[in-house]
Amino acid sequence: MFRQAEWIGCNGMGEICPEFMREMAFESPVREATLFISAIGVYEAYLNGERIGDFVLAPGCTVYRERLQYQIYDVTPLMKKDNILTVTVGTGWHRGRISARSKQINQMPGAVIARLEVVLEDGRTQIIVTDGNWKVRKSRILFSDLYDGETYDASSPEDAYQEVKVLADLDKKQLIPQEGEKICEQERLKPVGYFVTPAGERVIDFGQNLAGYVEFHVKAKKGDKIVISHAEILDKDGNVYTENYRTARAKLTYICGEGEQVHKPHLVFYGFRYIRLDEYPGEPVPEDFTAIALYSDMKRTGHMECWHKGINRLFENTLWSQRSNFIDIPTDCPQRDERMGWTGDAQVFCRTASYNYHVEKFFEKWLADVRAEQYEDGMICDIVPNFWQMRRGSAAWGDVITILPWQMYLTYGHRTVLADNFEAMKKWVDYITGDSAVPYLWTCKEEEKKLWGKHYGDWLAQDAPYGSYVGATDVDLVASAFYANSVDILVRAGKILGKDMTEYEELYGNIVNAFRRTFHLETQTAHVLALQFGLAENREETAAGLARMIRENGNRLQTGFVGTPYLLHVLSENGYGNVAYDLLLQNAFPSWLYEVEHGATTIWEHWDGIRDDGTIWSKDMNSYNHYAYGCVMDWIYGVAGGIRTVEEYPGFEKVRICPLPDERLGWLDVSLETAYGVIRSKWSCKEGAEYKVRYEISTPVEAVVVIDGKEYQVGKGDYIFYGITPASCGSGSL
Repeated sequence: MFRQAEWIGCNGMGEICPEFMREMAFESPVREATLFISAIGVYEAYLNGERIGDFVLAPGCTVYRERLQYQIYDVTPLMKKDNILTVTVGTGWHRGRISARSKQINQMPGAVIARLEVVLEDGRTQIIVTDGNWKVRKSRILFSDLYDGETYDASSPEDAYQEVKVLADLDKKQLIPQEGEKICEQERLKPVGYFVTPAGERVIDFGQNLAGYVEFHVKAKKGDKIVISHAEILDKDGNVYTENYRTARAKLTYICGEGEQVHKPHLVFYGFRYIRLDEYPGEPVPEDFTAIALYSDMKRTGHMECWHKGINRLFENTLWSQRSNFIDIPTDCPQRDERMGWTGDAQVFCRTASYNYHVEKFFEKWLADVRAEQYEDGMICDIVPNFWQMRRGSAAWGDVITILPWQMYLTYGHRTVLADNFEAMKKWVDYITGDSAVPYLWTCKEEEKKLWGKHYGDWLAQDAPYGSYVGATDVDLVASAFYANSVDILVRAGKILGKDMTEYEELYGNIVNAFRRTFHLETQTAHVLALQFGLAENREETAAGLARMIRENGNRLQTGFVGTPYLLHVLSENGYGNVAYDLLLQNAFPSWLYEVEHGATTIWEHWDGIRDDGTIWSKDMNSYNHYAYGCVMDWIYGVAGGIRTVEEYPGFEKVRICPLPDERLGWLDVSLETAYGVIRSKWSCKEGAEYKVRYEISTPVEAVVVIDGKEYQVGKGDYIFYGITPASCGSGSL
């Protein structure tokens, strides 16, 4: 595709973003024009002053040394007889501070490569490519960095164009067509408030934490300056709090031209709810500001609503955290000096993610990057792309290579995701097998059990000393449990693909036996993992022990990143749906509703990101937009609402609908859009009637509906059932 094109760059411009330009004239009218383009950095392209496409931060984020996407645009409507094509290139992920540790990537020059194919009305075809005929100049974007923000000077005169630098040494073999969803502007939010803080700060509140940027309209004099800081929360005194951004400056600086003007950033994004006007000419008018949410262009597929306002807000918080962290890669947070594609967070949340939105294309693109980052020995690193150059493979993090493809298969029903990832799955399992000194377990040395050792354990669990990151569950137990789970998934995937999995079936059996001989279940998470992964020798006793621990802890969880995703599931599956609901509806710390009642509009990284007295947990690692604990929503879809996949019929080709009502929700309405249509499950509780619960089921496929333990085989259609059992579901008795 780019055989004739060259990478072009420029001589040093410092921090200023270069603007590349090509003039073109055609003797005949243009019938068709197609632009193929990519960049080292992120780009924004214009043809005759009109923006090309709506892809923001193109070409996106990938493992650049092996995979650099290019985009294809139909630019026919923008073509004229005489044309000017311009491309401005910022640092982005490729060359910004985010990849500073990846010197092979970060020290690459800013560059663009393009091919414009033009078919004229007279039948001739003309090809324009990036080469020495292009020009370059300093743009008005004086600085651009994902962590630190952007500076734009609308007052400066346009610079003179210079000769470009042809970068003949840059490779083109890593260029690939666009694979993922494009990143683009989504919701537009107006302010819900404007106020001056006790510290004298002028602050605009958009009422919602999000990822994106602010667009503003201003009438100013040439040279006036606007400086905006971004923040997620206010401190206990009501002042803007930015310490949790760590070293990320997250500033927007705009030097005004003369008169009325509208501006928004071009090549960066921020995570924020509040903006502080550090400098602004005159008195701001809130309506002149608009927050624009930015995320990958995914189709919404899941909906949930119930009588309980707190649970509805929790669902909205989960949606917003997914949106904010699905900007081409599944990140941990969108605001601080991190924004990495943490594998652990992705696997924890992938089921909920695939119900909320259609994420098959999004995740398949990222899984290709996971495979590209897999080491020769099979180790999967903790972040993808590996901008931090980490050399570690952690339990529950590296297991993304088995858990994520398997969930995509269950949700969407396509075997290709298993076929594409099977060898990487196998290499990961074999890596674990060879990494442990104890056969059939995954154990590590004592020094590796310390913070930042080999494993993260039950990250951020509440059963460790206050302020600790790693929970009390034995990291060897966690690692061995996930080892068993990955082997189990590998066996299932292999059988679906028609492979002989005898060796790994035997391995799984040996892991189960070794686990039971070795580990004692002493924490909530230990019980959860033993139940979830089929490792408990006595399921009834283990489930009762878990329920008892929760009751003795005041109906509160103690689980972290690895225990929480499965906690409610193992309770409800083993007869303790009442305990699961008690946890879901708990509003004291630690709980999901604690965050909601403390004003959260997204999911927090820490259960106590803001304490009851308004103080902050920590400035070091304290994001207020971190989707992992939003994984609870897959329990609401699949258990409370009861819409469940059947492994033998993946992709919801056939479905099992088995709701678990609770009077405290009043009513619940859940729906999922699948390849076969929309499946809906709605129930409502009543008192003093011949029935306690009314169920409304709508299914576009054959289904098994389970009401009060009775199974009903139904075909496509709408159904109404009545039941009596759920009236006491939430009573809290063991």
